[in-house]
Amino acid sequence: MSHKNDNNNGFLLHLSAFFGYLFPFGGVIAPLIFWELKKKESDFLDKNGKEAVNFNLSFLLYAFVLGFSILPFAFHSIFKELHHFDLFGILSMVSIISVLAMVKFVLIILAALKANQGEVFKYPLTIKFIK
Repeated sequence: MSHKNDNNNGFLLHLSAFFGYLFPFGGVIAPLIFWELKKKESDFLDKNGKEAVNFNLSFLLYAFVLGFSILPFAFHSIFKELHHFDLFGILSMVSIISVLAMVKFVLIILAALKANQGEVFKYPLTIKFIK
């Protein structure tokens, strides 16, 4: 496979994470499938695929933990004093999740651009589920 074709496939591999905005768990499943199909074609695609899958799995875990951290605020406001609705607590957690989503968006774009230039982007704060 040509070097330019590898770069284009790496670019698309990272961008496939945007399927998460269309389908539940699409941000993990699409890069995983793309990586599985292309990892034997080149070492470059294998490295980019591992980075993309690890990042998206890590992001899913972070979002899941932050999402569950909202539950105490929600339960408190529903089952306790309803006139003291804890809107600040819920909005602060939703804001953190929103910032995390924006950071994910930017990092995916950066990784795709780096892959298109022939480089492997190392996502920050990524847990290495696949080594």
